[in-house]
Amino acid sequence: MSRLLDTFETVVSPSYRLLGLIDTTIDIHMPEMNGSGWLRSAPGMVYLQVPPQVIEAVIRLESWSTLPPEKDAQWFGREEVEVELPGGDIAIHTIDGGMQQAPLILPSPGLYKMRWQWMLNGETGPFTSPIGGTRTLCIPQGQREELDGKDQYCLIQIWRVAAGAKAA
Repeated sequence: MSRLLDTFETVVSPSYRLLGLIDTTIDIHMPEMNGSGWLRSAPGMVYLQVPPQVIEAVIRLESWSTLPPEKDAQWFGREEVEVELPGGDIAIHTIDGGMQQAPLILPSPGLYKMRWQWMLNGETGPFTSPIGGTRTLCIPQGQREELDGKDQYCLIQIWRVAAGAKAA
């Protein structure tokens, strides 16, 4: 059974349509990143591409012992990625704001799976897509309390996986 180990929540201002989670021991200069959707990753880092209209985003990080249960919510988007965290200490990164420590306890350095889920605030939009042109995004109706009046809410669930093992 999966167990919640730690949580951390903060509000950030994405810049250049990016919001990242990085291992503090790596060089943060942007290497070639993998991914063709909203998430882009490289060893030690994962970035979410956000609509340019997002000024403030609530970020909730959760550290889990194993694959966490699904959260019941009206998510706009959801993606999973596997990433090596060589130091095991993470920070939230934006281009303009730099690194903001994220005092989230992870079991150890190593290979992790991350589930990124996000929702956009239909009351502060409209929002345009950060990928694939400048089309206007259709936001599901309903205000979620997690948004707390901000433009975006992002839940990032993180759990350790064994190297070479297939992560669920």
